[in-house]
Amino acid sequence: MDLPARIGKYQLEEFLGGGMSHVYRAQDTVLNRTVAVKILTSQGCTDPETKARFLQEARMAGNFAHDNIIRVFDFGEDEGRPFMIMEFLRGETLRDAIKNKRTGDLRNRLRIAYQIAQAVDYIHSQKIVHRDIKPDNVHIDATGRVKLMDFGIAKSQSVSLTRAGFTLGTPYYMAPEQVLGQNVTHLVDVYAFGVVLYELITETKGVTADSIQKAFDQILTEPLQMEAVRQAGAPPSVRDLINHLTAKNPQDRPQSFGDVGMELDRILKGMNTSNIPVASGTSTGMAAAPATGSGGYQLPPVPPPMVPIPPPRPLTVPRAPAPVAHSATLPSFMQKLPPRFHTQEWFIAIVALSVLFGITILGGLLSALVRLVR
Repeated sequence: MDLPARIGKYQLEEFLGGGMSHVYRAQDTVLNRTVAVKILTSQGCTDPETKARFLQEARMAGNFAHDNIIRVFDFGEDEGRPFMIMEFLRGETLRDAIKNKRTGDLRNRLRIAYQIAQAVDYIHSQKIVHRDIKPDNVHIDATGRVKLMDFGIAKSQSVSLTRAGFTLGTPYYMAPEQVLGQNVTHLVDVYAFGVVLYELITETKGVTADSIQKAFDQILTEPLQMEAVRQAGAPPSVRDLINHLTAKNPQDRPQSFGDVGMELDRILKGMNTSNIPVASGTSTGMAAAPATGSGGYQLPPVPPPMVPIPPPRPLTVPRAPAPVAHSATLPSFMQKLPPRFHTQEWFIAIVALSVLFGITILGGLLSALVRLVR
């Protein structure tokens, strides 16, 4: 699209990037404010499912009201191309902040993680599963405030799109049940958050395989390497939390982000926090004079939780059990199949076909025997 261009009352001024959707910095000519305009490309419009996901994202995000989630002001269509109007964020993604070593010290990193947990806890309270929690979808502004972005493959209880779950999301942050094509619950976000927390603390990738197949194998069979967390100076409580978050069995993970937020808050209070200001009662959770992090951001204090919390009590975080390889639950002959066939449904289908084939052979043999007797 040649710039400057106009969509309704929005004057597009700068192309910011994108893939199937293009994002522009724009000016709202009525309210006189800078916004971001996200427009589905012509190629994306030709795919009905891509278009449906774009509109689903706009409707979902448009209903969110949380300080740590990007705001969507409006959405519509222009000459058949869907678009949405979002707040314009200044700063950088968590991916870039980690790469450029601008996340500050350990406490600052834990406070970033706390804000992400608060955002995901909120969307879970709205019956939404994000399914693509990763550093690229987390934005940090100049004050250190986190904004969770990109709900393009989020799933609500009332919306069901047909694409297989294991094909969606960034492979390196997928939970084992996503890799196996099993039912997706809110616990896939818990797992992905654990991988993001590992990367935030260590500044290294949790999954380092050089191919999708190897990445899937690593997710299914190998735990994250906690030595890197120890070398980053994190206390044992942080290592235990990451192990707990990234347990292979969903039932061994924290069952809600309310629990995750309480544990992060407990860890922060257990550190030397004498110079960390107490969160004010303002609607934004920002104190009047936020502390300045060593990474150059002014970091807000830990905001108050979204739901009432009972009197403080230590949250016991059990160590995650040893990883359970998928070979422990499936017959050996199924290990030779691609990972997407490593599900109970495929196992039942194969057994049923085998029984049917056996019955057919047995029937043929009996018919032949009857003919011989006659």
